[in-house]
Amino acid sequence: MTGWYPLLLKLDGRKCVVFGGGAVAQRKACGLLDAAADVHIVSPRVTPELLEWANNGRLSWHEKEAEPHDMDGAELLFAATDRPELNRRLAEAAAERGIPANIADDGESGDFIVPAVLRRGDLILTASASAAGPALPLRIIGELAERYGHIYNENVEALRTIRGIVKANVADPAERRVLLGAAVTDEALAQWRTAGRLRDKDELIAQLRQLAKRTEGTDT
Repeated sequence: MTGWYPLLLKLDGRKCVVFGGGAVAQRKACGLLDAAADVHIVSPRVTPELLEWANNGRLSWHEKEAEPHDMDGAELLFAATDRPELNRRLAEAAAERGIPANIADDGESGDFIVPAVLRRGDLILTASASAAGPALPLRIIGELAERYGHIYNENVEALRTIRGIVKANVADPAERRVLLGAAVTDEALAQWRTAGRLRDKDELIAQLRQLAKRTEGTDT
């Protein structure tokens, strides 16, 4: 079994090339657009949705057959044509250029796979069955979507501010970890959602210390 290492990539403004213009290529492009990548589609034909995105300037469509030089300068390559042999050749050309490639029809043979994704603003949850097919990951993502609604984006925004305040005003790394742990308890998350705005830094840190004590008491 192939081992996979999960990570998130920053693709903002970076060139990513998708070979193919069908439904699979559209899904790949959609995920890349969500990540603010510079998306290039290379295919003689595309879906109506891809055409609309190209006309709106969301991505670049190169209306042509795939050629290896189309991937020059790319951070990632997605071989998503309806021709498995062409996908394999494109992946080989990407390897020669040091470009990681995803092979849509044979994920385990590529350099990376794309998990099922749930986005709640800056909260990103993913699930993968390591190239064993999308059915189980999609089921898991559906369950996570019910558990983590859109309101969690508010939590992420608040926690980013809280983390900055704690890092700037609490010198002890051990205490910082405790306070940031207290900030994500159910009680704390409910407070951040209803507070409207975060209190001043001294009051916030005092509140986190109180939350931490209550959490410690609950654990014992």
